[in-house]
Amino acid sequence: MFIQTEATPNPATLKFLPGRTVLGHGTFEARDAGEAARSPLAVRLFEVPGVTGVFFGSDFVTVTKEKGEWAHLKPAILGAIMEHFVSGQPILPEDHEHTADDAFFEEKDAGVVDTIRELIDTRVRPAVANDGGDITFRGYKDGVVFLAMKGSCSGCPSSTATLKNGIENLLRHFVPDVVEVRPV
Repeated sequence: MFIQTEATPNPATLKFLPGRTVLGHGTFEARDAGEAARSPLAVRLFEVPGVTGVFFGSDFVTVTKEKGEWAHLKPAILGAIMEHFVSGQPILPEDHEHTADDAFFEEKDAGVVDTIRELIDTRVRPAVANDGGDITFRGYKDGVVFLAMKGSCSGCPSSTATLKNGIENLLRHFVPDVVEVRPV
């Protein structure tokens, strides 16, 4: 099994591409060992000293470190990913369900929210996935769009610029009611 690695805009996060499907649908994020307990692969990755975050996308795994050099951590992470795929264990249990959509917005804004979600899903999320992360809609109120940043986007030094210069400008262009974008 050959696993490619790619740098992300977040220097504390590295993207691993195992050359096969990681999650068939949705994403999974664990920011500590307790959250990781839901996934055998996440548990293995959190056993590597220095790992502080794990994110699974459709065909990639991103790992965030707190300290240490990638040159020291990368072999252990590659080994954990390889061992997991060779073991045949699932990434998540079959009964895993996506978190319910608990986004907030007023009913009168449903049309605006539908447009915002479509723009995020078709124009923003694919680009962010290329960098090893994900951005999801969390809410809309008084012209302010609230987005959750996951994976390599969470804690990334350039995430504020991505939100303000990229996503906010895109949404304001297509949805005049949008005045600001904020992370949650």
